[in-house]
Amino acid sequence: MLALRRTQGSVWASLPPIKNGSTEHQKPIILAVASQDSASFFRDRSIGSDSPISGLIALLTAVDALSHIHDLSNLKKQLVFAVFNGEAWGYLGSRKFLQQLDEGADSVNEINRLMIEQVLEIGSVGKAVTGEYPSFYAHAAGNSPASKKILDALQSASKSLGSDNVKVTQAASSNPGVPPSSLLSFIRKNMSTSGVVLEDFDSHFSNRFYHSHLDNPANINSSSIAAAAALAARSLYILASADSVVDLMTLNTIKVNVSLVEELIGCLLTCNPGLSCGLVKSLISPSSSSCPSHYVGVFLDDPSGTQFPSYADDTSRFVWNFLADRTSTSAGNKSSCTGKCGDEGEVCIGAEVEGGGRCVVSTTRYVPAYSTRVKFEDNAWHVLPANSSDPMGVVDPVWTESFWDTIGLRVYAVQDSTYDWLILLAGLGITAASYCAVHVGRTYILKVVKRD
Repeated sequence: MLALRRTQGSVWASLPPIKNGSTEHQKPIILAVASQDSASFFRDRSIGSDSPISGLIALLTAVDALSHIHDLSNLKKQLVFAVFNGEAWGYLGSRKFLQQLDEGADSVNEINRLMIEQVLEIGSVGKAVTGEYPSFYAHAAGNSPASKKILDALQSASKSLGSDNVKVTQAASSNPGVPPSSLLSFIRKNMSTSGVVLEDFDSHFSNRFYHSHLDNPANINSSSIAAAAALAARSLYILASADSVVDLMTLNTIKVNVSLVEELIGCLLTCNPGLSCGLVKSLISPSSSSCPSHYVGVFLDDPSGTQFPSYADDTSRFVWNFLADRTSTSAGNKSSCTGKCGDEGEVCIGAEVEGGGRCVVSTTRYVPAYSTRVKFEDNAWHVLPANSSDPMGVVDPVWTESFWDTIGLRVYAVQDSTYDWLILLAGLGITAASYCAVHVGRTYILKVVKRD
């Protein structure tokens, strides 16, 4: 039995792409966040439809909607999207992301942590349709002016949707803070972080099947996810416009593809078609055709590589390719690719599919998601002492998982009832014979004793 570190790949991308070495990456950053992993007693049934995959689908759909807007490079702030893995295990993905930012790792070298101005997280948004229209709640971190701007942007986006009647309300002030979310990692790293978590509940968690195999597609509403995507997309555009006048004509053209929401639900949350759906197979070659599971996995390899790491599972690879595709601009080299592209700043989308992929200009990266208290060095893993400056790291139990080399199964056939009756009769016969033998033996012994 071998203990392995829980990990998979988180993914981040920027829209438009960040040109490394230019002044563009010095823009203030609006970070939009979602999670992609769930947990349950049965690891292969960790679907997590409402928590957290509804938020992931909403984020991907919002990115798709924003990708159709021209001249995003003229916006005053940079849009960055992050999908964290390992959040069900002590927020491994978001904490590792922040650690990599501090260390200036290759996986995040285009981002300056000090330039992250606001964080908008899309949480559980699959159950917001409880009445005539979707109703969401914005849980703000503190009362800073930057957090208030996010709330104002959400309200403005809600009003711009008009007849769609997508409502958003600030969560009750009596709440003790933001709900459990990736935003907590940012807050505990820097208490002045300004952020909002968009949820489908106010004071009471509404998902009765959280981290259960019952959190399946029947537990969510696709129209709720589409509404959250529309709200998030327009809010992000408003925030990226900063204090300049928002182009209302452009804002009103930001519309979500409802068919994409339905397709993503089918791909990520159902067994049919599951990861064999056309959208997924157009970007990656799934390693498994079974029902999708969003239980975070493990790996043994060196956690390096920002484009094609061996530790990335099907969901992570799909998210990477989807974000790279939607946030990309055309590359000069139109030839097909099966790995790295020749020019700096280019990535290969669909490298796994038959016929090869295509090179595009995109800032999309993998970030490893494992405990900040383990380090891979000299081809071995090392557990580091707790860092007192990291409140979450101090209590990090360093999640591991048992590795079973070979799992076997022994099957016993149910025998015929006639055989059971024969066994019973044989037992009764043996019992009767034993009784007679004891009785005859006892009588014989008594006669011998009397004769003596």
